[in-house]
Amino acid sequence: MSSQVSPGKRNPLPYILIFPTAFFVALFTAWPVLLSIYQSFFLQRLNIARLREPTFAGLENYIKLFSDPYFIQVIKNTLVYIIGTVPISILLGFLFALLVNRKIRGVGFLRLAFFHPMVLPMVSAATIWLFFFTPDYGLFNTGLRLLGYSGPENWTGNPNLALISVIIVAIWKNSGYYMIFYLAGLQNLPTEVFEAAALDGASSWQTLWKITFPLLRRTTLFITIVAFIDAFRTVDHIFVLTTGGPSRTSTVLLFELWQQRFEYQDVGKASAITVILILVLLVFTATNFVTSERKEA
Repeated sequence: MSSQVSPGKRNPLPYILIFPTAFFVALFTAWPVLLSIYQSFFLQRLNIARLREPTFAGLENYIKLFSDPYFIQVIKNTLVYIIGTVPISILLGFLFALLVNRKIRGVGFLRLAFFHPMVLPMVSAATIWLFFFTPDYGLFNTGLRLLGYSGPENWTGNPNLALISVIIVAIWKNSGYYMIFYLAGLQNLPTEVFEAAALDGASSWQTLWKITFPLLRRTTLFITIVAFIDAFRTVDHIFVLTTGGPSRTSTVLLFELWQQRFEYQDVGKASAITVILILVLLVFTATNFVTSERKEA
């Protein structure tokens, strides 16, 4: 029998194959997004005693958020967290990849050592670092005492150090993960380009800046997007290390969303924060892609 589809009729096979993916995307992505947008226009707080009916409020949830000094502090914390983690993690990942891309003795152990933090669940990693940050006998304070500092610094309880502690853990956790992508990119670069550069007398720095960086542009774009999204997904190690404190100095957007929804039971505000997160991620991703395409052109 012939499997060809007669003229004027569409082959249903592609639609059948794509249906499961489209169904799950619609169910677990599109529908929650639309529901969050809808609920963000209502005042709705859950109560154990009785379920309060949502009241339409328009943009009131957004107005309340941006007029709340605590929420402004949360936005500032999120920006500091992103600036403190994304560039440093990507740079360290790139440097690690350059190091383990060489044919040296023990390179397999180095790759394992750099990537190992990513294998650990974030909660487990945060628990380990909680011991490092412990006053008196923690690893950080022990190291500081060796350098001449005698005071027991409470890293996770100090308003000036709590967010820095969270940033340190995130950098330690993610750098090895980004290294894997850079390592794959480095190993797929054309060797003849580097051989030609060596014949022309290019220095190692010139080769790195003029050849390696441009050829890894799309890899860097992908890693930047992943790192940026991951920075907004921060919640678990903050819960373990600082619980957003002290005085919300280490609270970021997703942790604030979790608190509004599950601690304060404020569905309207939580939905509004969700919409804000989605918009920020969409704008950042679209801008990155447009900028990358222009550079390629």
